[in-house]
Amino acid sequence: MAITRLVVRLKCINASFRERASSDMGRKNEAVFFEALRSFGTSNDVGGEECHAKEPIARRKQEEIVNALHLGERSRASQLLTEFGNSDRALKVQSFFPIFEYCSRTPDPLFAMETWKLMMEKDIKLSGICYFFTIKALCKGGYLEEAFGIISVLRENSDIHPTLPVYNNLLKACVRMKSLKYASECLQLMKQDGVGHDIFTYTYLLELAVLQQDVSVVHEIWRECVNRHSLDIITLQKFVWSFTSLRDVASAYMALQQMVSVAFQCKRNKEKESNKGVRFGIEAKEVGDDGLSFSGQPLSGTVKKLLGWSFDAIIHACASTHNILLAEELMSQMQDLGLEPSSGAYDGLIKGLVYVKGFHDGMEVLKVMLQKNIKPKDSTLAMLSESCSRGLELDLAETLLDQISKYNHVNVFNELLEACDNLDQPERGLRVLAKLKYLKLMPDIRTYELLFSLFGNVNVPYEDANSLSQADAAKRINAIEMDMMKNDIQHSHLSMHNLLRALGTEGMKEEMFQYLNSAENQFFYRYAHLGIEIYNTVLHSLVEAKETRMTIEIFKKMISCGFSPDAATYTIMIDCCGIIKCYRSACALISLLIREGFCMNVVTYTTVIKILLSFEAFDEAFKLLYQACSEGIQPDLLLYNAFLRAADEKGRIDVIELIVEMMHQDKIQPDPSTCGHVFSAYVNKGFYSTALEALQVVSLRMISEEDDGVEECRLKYEDLILNEHSVAQSQIMKIFKDSPFLAVALLNLRWCAMILSTVSWFPNRSLWAKRLSSEYTSRHCG
Repeated sequence: MAITRLVVRLKCINASFRERASSDMGRKNEAVFFEALRSFGTSNDVGGEECHAKEPIARRKQEEIVNALHLGERSRASQLLTEFGNSDRALKVQSFFPIFEYCSRTPDPLFAMETWKLMMEKDIKLSGICYFFTIKALCKGGYLEEAFGIISVLRENSDIHPTLPVYNNLLKACVRMKSLKYASECLQLMKQDGVGHDIFTYTYLLELAVLQQDVSVVHEIWRECVNRHSLDIITLQKFVWSFTSLRDVASAYMALQQMVSVAFQCKRNKEKESNKGVRFGIEAKEVGDDGLSFSGQPLSGTVKKLLGWSFDAIIHACASTHNILLAEELMSQMQDLGLEPSSGAYDGLIKGLVYVKGFHDGMEVLKVMLQKNIKPKDSTLAMLSESCSRGLELDLAETLLDQISKYNHVNVFNELLEACDNLDQPERGLRVLAKLKYLKLMPDIRTYELLFSLFGNVNVPYEDANSLSQADAAKRINAIEMDMMKNDIQHSHLSMHNLLRALGTEGMKEEMFQYLNSAENQFFYRYAHLGIEIYNTVLHSLVEAKETRMTIEIFKKMISCGFSPDAATYTIMIDCCGIIKCYRSACALISLLIREGFCMNVVTYTTVIKILLSFEAFDEAFKLLYQACSEGIQPDLLLYNAFLRAADEKGRIDVIELIVEMMHQDKIQPDPSTCGHVFSAYVNKGFYSTALEALQVVSLRMISEEDDGVEECRLKYEDLILNEHSVAQSQIMKIFKDSPFLAVALLNLRWCAMILSTVSWFPNRSLWAKRLSSEYTSRHCG
């Protein structure tokens, strides 16, 4: 509505202006306009103090109108303006200058147009100052189209051409509103009118170049500026900002050198300092190759502030470009100049250090800041906390998190929650979530993705699901979903994936199907596919639960709905075939997998080998193993354990010994399952002494495949192994939380020591190990 009124008023003004253009009185107004604009050529942001200083008429009435506008009483201001126009006093154009000046400063373009309309109704001669303030008010108010409309009307008469301050106001408004279209039009008008550029014009052109992300334009402006003008320190600071915004650190550093040169040249020539702020008007001279020129002379506070801002900007740019050496050099140069690095400079330095070297170096700089009583920025603490979370230093991450005074984003909490999830620390995660709720921060979808992963599974590792854990998991999932609904956040693919995985882990098959159907409907109405990964999660959970019939039904449903299985889908279904012992179906799935362009990987080979081993087809299984090796696929622990499990069940000692030696040759460390299968196979055949010897060797290899690692373990834990007191076993159990494999290996060795009264810490010297190595060599060399 306001824009419509303004356009209507402009039409009236345009028509009125055309009527006056041919009259002598109009020509006088044109001359006044031209001269008025010329008078503002020395300043870009024109004030109105001098415009009405010599106009005493109706001062009180003008002040009442301005005060009413200032108080927001627009109706009263309009009424006062009408009374002012209807007064018996002979009004002059100067009488309206205070009103126009206020409208341009506030800005209030609508009241400026209302005043203009009144002046034309009263046949008051328009002056250039009225035009100037009106255009300025329109520009500040965001009415670019209307401002250009007035300019177009003015340019229709050859005697009237807006001068540089008017165009600078237009250009400034274009930059503020990020309007490249109007900025281009403004520059075209300036070129047509033969209006040059001053320092302020170049400043706005720099902002436009940054807006367009065009560093070549900034370089072009730099060359033109240096050739035509003497650069002051403020203009140089603008160039530094432009170069750093476009990640041109080298050019920004060059401009900073010029700033320092100008600053100290101004200090030596203090009598030439301008009386309008920090405008030095001194030409920037080149600085030597050895960097910034320093002087022992002190700098003024304002100059220090400008230099400090520039140093901060370049240091932050160094952080984003990972140029940490230059950032450290700049910090040193600041101190040489007598500039104390601010928290912003330290913020940039710490970010660069964290990106390049890690959070440990960032923490060292933080300690230096605290020693100097410099309070770190919240962004510094947040960034360090996030880095510590990614480094799994949770205590330090949480301490830094508590020091942040204002949280701008939930990401710092998300990083800590993810670390809690990786280390399986739901108790700490609950504490982090409580703080998030206390601060009333809005979670994002990533927060909920992590909550489903962290809290969806109730049981700790090595515990099976039960009715109590299932009920607890259902409550947690429901609470998270209710919070999502309260914050109007919908499921993402990952959040739904984590939710279904949690239900599958807890064995909650019915609930998993319900959520799967709900997810299908939600994503259908959002015009999005549910994603093959989610179906794979459900299929995997069903296979783990040996629910083969449901698995096959879901797979058929996927195919019928047009989903294309991926390699993981085929591998899961091949595993399903292994459960039902259907080798033919597994081969058919492998054929489909290869036909679809997928390659068999170690997981696929492991699945197929398991099926062969279930039929005691050891020879075929070994052929498949060697084929995988010939294709460059490295067998992993799960694949070897599949052989050991089957060999243990069928009493195949020869297979056990071959696989153990192959693992040793491939430097694959055993796990507790490996130890169990090897030991059990010998015991079942009655080879008890060999079983103990093999258990020692495999347990030591579980600690380390290298002799140095075993020796280090011996020095650290031998007393616990040989000590017959129960306290020693309790101490070994404490190791289980952080290193379960190490704890199992130590318990195995302790048990062997109790039976054999000694432990051999050199597995490769074992007769059993030597025999396995010799047979393996003979087999592959024969």
